[in-house]
Amino acid sequence: MKEFWVYTGLRLSLFAASLGVVFGIWALVADSVPLLWVIVIAFLVSGVASYFLLNAQRDAFARRVESRVEHMKSKEDID
Repeated sequence: MKEFWVYTGLRLSLFAASLGVVFGIWALVADSVPLLWVIVIAFLVSGVASYFLLNAQRDAFARRVESRVEHMKSKEDID
């Protein structure tokens, strides 16, 4: 479960950082900041960034899930 929480925490942190950057840039460029568009753009930016930046954490989580599935299958085979 540790891998899940690490990956989730990093995704949330990446979204928060993206939100801050998009909000800051938009505030510098325009007079008003439409919060809905800032959230949508930050969500897209963080999704693309996490695909590249969090590959190792995602692989670790996938390995952990796979090992748990294999463990459960081996228990079913014994019964």
